[in-house]
Amino acid sequence: MKTFKLCIVLVLSMLSSCAVLDQSAATTPLDRNAKWALLPIVNHTEVPQAGLRAEAITEVLLRGANIGNLLRYPALLNQDSLFEPAERKVVEDALGWAREQGARYAVTGAVDEWHYKVGIDGEPAVGMALQIIDLKEGERVVWSSVAAKSGWSREALSAVAQKVIKDMLSEAPIE
Repeated sequence: MKTFKLCIVLVLSMLSSCAVLDQSAATTPLDRNAKWALLPIVNHTEVPQAGLRAEAITEVLLRGANIGNLLRYPALLNQDSLFEPAERKVVEDALGWAREQGARYAVTGAVDEWHYKVGIDGEPAVGMALQIIDLKEGERVVWSSVAAKSGWSREALSAVAQKVIKDMLSEAPIE
């Protein structure tokens, strides 16, 4: 009987940390030696600078994937503000900047969830989308991914975000 109760507790514990990941299938491998540009990750949450936090994690993980020729858009192009969202213009301006720099691929996305859940445990929750755009092929999206994950009550929000972004990028066909 104790074993049965222990199994039930373990199963419920595993279900409390859920993750969802959906991706598009890229038709061709993406050249890690090409020039890449990290563009704004738009913040669709009520948490100030969640997009900037996601960008910082994404940049480190891209560099960890041996993308050495990675440019980051100028800070003047990002106006991550809770009061004046102008995200489409910011992304368009950043795409123009990436083209001017001769980048082949641009990485951009959106953060849709970035908070600790309300309740006793206060689990961290992250939901976001990423996409890779081929700037030499008419700004065609060549890969995209959307993922969400909630963590354990003592886990840091940034740790859950890092797992989400790492899981997403690990499936990108970068060679």
